[in-house]
Amino acid sequence: FYLTPPQVNSILKANEYSFKVPEFDGKNISSVLGFDSNQLPANAPIEDRRSAATCLQTRGMLLGVFDGHAGCACAQAVSERLFYYIAVSLLPHETLLEIENAVESGRALLPILQWHKHPNDYFSKEASKLYFNSLRTYWQELIDLNSGETTDVREALINAFKRLDNDISLEAQVGDPNSFLNYLVLRVAFSGATACVAHVDGVDLHIANTGDSRAMLGVQEEDGSWSALNLSYDHNAQNEHEVERVKMEHPKSEEKSLVKQDRLLGLLMPFRAFGDVKFKWSIELQKRVIESGPDQLNDNEYTKFIPPNYYTPPYLTAEPEVIHHKLRPQDKFLVLATDGLWETMHRQDVARIVGEYLTGVHHQQPIAVGGYKVTLGQMHGLLTERRARISSVFEDQNAATHLIRHAVGNNEFGTVDHERLSKMLSLPEELARMYRDDITIIVVQFNSHVIGAYQNEE
Repeated sequence: FYLTPPQVNSILKANEYSFKVPEFDGKNISSVLGFDSNQLPANAPIEDRRSAATCLQTRGMLLGVFDGHAGCACAQAVSERLFYYIAVSLLPHETLLEIENAVESGRALLPILQWHKHPNDYFSKEASKLYFNSLRTYWQELIDLNSGETTDVREALINAFKRLDNDISLEAQVGDPNSFLNYLVLRVAFSGATACVAHVDGVDLHIANTGDSRAMLGVQEEDGSWSALNLSYDHNAQNEHEVERVKMEHPKSEEKSLVKQDRLLGLLMPFRAFGDVKFKWSIELQKRVIESGPDQLNDNEYTKFIPPNYYTPPYLTAEPEVIHHKLRPQDKFLVLATDGLWETMHRQDVARIVGEYLTGVHHQQPIAVGGYKVTLGQMHGLLTERRARISSVFEDQNAATHLIRHAVGNNEFGTVDHERLSKMLSLPEELARMYRDDITIIVVQFNSHVIGAYQNEE
């Protein structure tokens, strides 16, 4: 049972989205040409989310990928809310006052963000009022705290992440008289999500990362070849600094039980995440909230279960690690992706595949078979396959789709094998998750001329 190339394409392209930045957006010439994004589900429903928006009251653009676990509720909430918290954290005092006065007097609000959304990237209508009230409390506090200083982007990102996570936790503790919302805020808090977010403003690129999604820069060397520059570090057991950080935060007596089988308390892969209150709240608080919560929560084995060796919570934080990079003309694109991509592909291959796709050179490359003994038949196969790839059926209009095609369909020669791709995409839901994870990718393309001009000004 094979899928035909058009069937494969309709699956791969179902969630693709592209945005081209208008040449001049009225404020400044943008260093971003545009972006492509896509998602391929393995879980049903998909637990990954993505967001992209332009900041309207300050400069810059926000892009992010979010990887949910124990359900999609937390990833969904973070994908809707985090950029508002970041935007508000960046606003000057006068603008905050303007917005608060507009709400006070019932006037129309200044729009803070312009969203760039695929039709499938929905926002929860029911929770919007609740979310708005929490956000308003945040900006009211910022108004009261007015220090008169302009906010540093790094600080704004850290504050926004921590504050949203705090609000998710508080909303679940307070609950809601509306039973639908009450169940929603609890589902959000008891599930979890990692986040990798980029803020691009001129030549200033900030990456804020919490968890194990990744940001990678595609750099074109002088000889035209491509290299990858990591702009984030995974927060998991493979990161020694992260393991050390967790150990520092708890008594020596817990050293053995903190990380087991490469998981936090033997359970959680990422060492930083939103939500996941099971790793943050005291046992008393967990019990109180669950007992007073709706029956669905009480009957849920996952929520009732207390992690083993749970003595000194919180064990988990949503605080991001922020990396600042000054863009250079050779920095051609940024890839933000959930771990579903990085589990299947090395960053060097990601840089090459996207770089060649964007510059259109993958058609003329001599075929490399990297030390394999290749029969004439196989060589013929590789050449026919390349001809097929150039033909319209395989021609992707979207860099993220192109990357997913490779991530799922690559053979040992690093070329897309249609048969393999077809097999992987026709796996039934319950099997798909055993072979791959949800994959979400955003590829941001930079405008080298604008970046060069910025550099010369400086």
